Amino acid sequence: MSKFNVRVYGILLSDTKQVLVSDEYIRGKYYTKFPGGGLEFGESTRACLQREFKEEMNLEVSIEEHIYTTDIFQMSAFNPEHQIIAIYYFAKALQPITVPIRIAEFDFDEQQLELYTQTQQIETFRFIDWENFTGDALTLPIDKIVASLLIEKY
Repeated sequence: MSKFNVRVYGILLSDTKQVLVSDEYIRGKYYTKFPGGGLEFGESTRACLQREFKEEMNLEVSIEEHIYTTDIFQMSAFNPEHQIIAIYYFAKALQPITVPIRIAEFDFDEQQLELYTQTQQIETFRFIDWENFTGDALTLPIDKIVASLLIEKY
């Protein structure tokens, strides 16, 4: 029996044209991806993304233009019985970002590293300058496709 895992991600650009990414350490592996997460039953995709930004960054966002919905087969990196359906939107911050924004990749602080022992997952955020932004900056295959689309279109 096949199962689908619906993920919703936001592309948030700063005023100085930088792209927000999430650096995550999950179950012993490092990932750089766009912010977002899993759709919950009964939730709209836009509400999901607003919830994810609020949970992960304590940030209110408006969900803007739809960018991409998966049109390829992508198996989940965490469960080979799940197919990923990913939906991407532009997101706009409605307030200043208050979580720490890192400069270096995977720059987790001591408190986050302690949390990892409990949750097996930690994350931090950073911006990548548009001039340096490529699909190679991201880990997940669908994110790489979206990065290419963004670079080509914008």
